[in-house]
Amino acid sequence: MMKTFVRPARDLRNHYAELAGMLKDHDHVIITNRGRGEAVLIGIEDYTQYEEFLHERYVAQELAKAQRQAADPATPWQDHESVWETLHKTYGV
Repeated sequence: MMKTFVRPARDLRNHYAELAGMLKDHDHVIITNRGRGEAVLIGIEDYTQYEEFLHERYVAQELAKAQRQAADPATPWQDHESVWETLHKTYGV
């Protein structure tokens, strides 16, 4: 089970090995500075999963926005030829 630990910033310097060990169990550590939360320390695998989650959420939001625009009768459409012409002029495609 994932646990959350709260440790002062000085432990990053003085007890890094201990903090790194906590991350191996997918725990995370809230780093405080003068008693206030300042950062969260997570393992690289958890960070990778978090980044993937954010990317998937972003793509889903953008697709939903595109679907709403496509369904709107006021959305202007361009024909196939003009799209390729614009791509060719802009990017040399």
